[in-house]
Amino acid sequence: MDLLDRHVRIAVLMSIGVVLGVIVSLDLIFSLIDELGESGSNYTVGNALAFVAMTTPTSIYELFPFAALGGTIFGLGILASNNELVVMQTAGVHKWRIVTAVLKPALLVMVLSLIIGEYVSPPLEQVANSNKAIQLSGTSSINSEAGTWRKIGNDFIHINAIAPGGEQLFGVSRYTIDDNRQLVSASFAEAAEYVDEGGEPYWLMSNVQQSLFAGTRITTSSYLQEDWVADLSPELLSVLLVEPDKQSISGLYRFAQFFQSEGLDSSVYFLAFWKKILQPLSTLALVVLAVSFVFGPLREATMGYRVFIALSIGIAFTTVQRMMEPVSLIYGLSPLMAVMTPIALCAVVGYFLMRRVA
Repeated sequence: MDLLDRHVRIAVLMSIGVVLGVIVSLDLIFSLIDELGESGSNYTVGNALAFVAMTTPTSIYELFPFAALGGTIFGLGILASNNELVVMQTAGVHKWRIVTAVLKPALLVMVLSLIIGEYVSPPLEQVANSNKAIQLSGTSSINSEAGTWRKIGNDFIHINAIAPGGEQLFGVSRYTIDDNRQLVSASFAEAAEYVDEGGEPYWLMSNVQQSLFAGTRITTSSYLQEDWVADLSPELLSVLLVEPDKQSISGLYRFAQFFQSEGLDSSVYFLAFWKKILQPLSTLALVVLAVSFVFGPLREATMGYRVFIALSIGIAFTTVQRMMEPVSLIYGLSPLMAVMTPIALCAVVGYFLMRRVA
């Protein structure tokens, strides 16, 4: 049995590696084309290449489930084409024993995916997006093509760029309203630095231009430096410019809690949180579905047909997943239910097809 497990594991892992290499290469080509379209005087071709290189681990993490799907279909498909699966079953090896042998390398893929998604890709994604935002932002007060808006108390804040680590900001615009939602002040600082000297931490703003509104009067002033006390830690800022799907699980949870404390909608972050934490189950469900197809309708299929089926399953899974996400946000459904629905569908269909196989 150990020899059988090793044979199946090698076939599946090699196929997963080949599939992952192909789809990641294609993704890199399209990503590079997109980045080169944004290149200019500040954002050069070298910057675009560096950005694509640093975001590659994120692409690998996102494509792992589909690589496991395609690799399982191709790996077992080769064994089926060589009649090795038939020989195994003729020798008395039960189909579920073969499924267990397939799930072992899938488990390895899931663990590797979690490590990359939690510890490797998020920090590189933060650095890549921070550098890109700094290069694109310039010194304008608000750059519509870069930066992020956030609400903290009565302040509405736009930050052009956040340095890696979140302790330095560039292009900070602040708009303060009173309890009657009237604009009280507006200011712009070219830069801000986080200061924590043991007391209450604050942000040291540099080159500040401020306008105060009192009825019909507007008073303007300028400061070389100004202290700004705000409940905005570098840990939270370090993930502001990163899309929720590309953040770490721990970062998503902290940021969702921060949104809740500010009375803002945190469902987007909880949706991304459950999507990432349940990705191993997504991989497992896709692998089970792939195995059921190889034992069933794809046992005698050609490699081209297997490619078509793998693509169809991947597209169908992604479509259902992307449909459920906005539905849950619009109608207030549970983010957990939205993430679990396509996973459960894959698992149920895969189990049903396996039960039908002799």
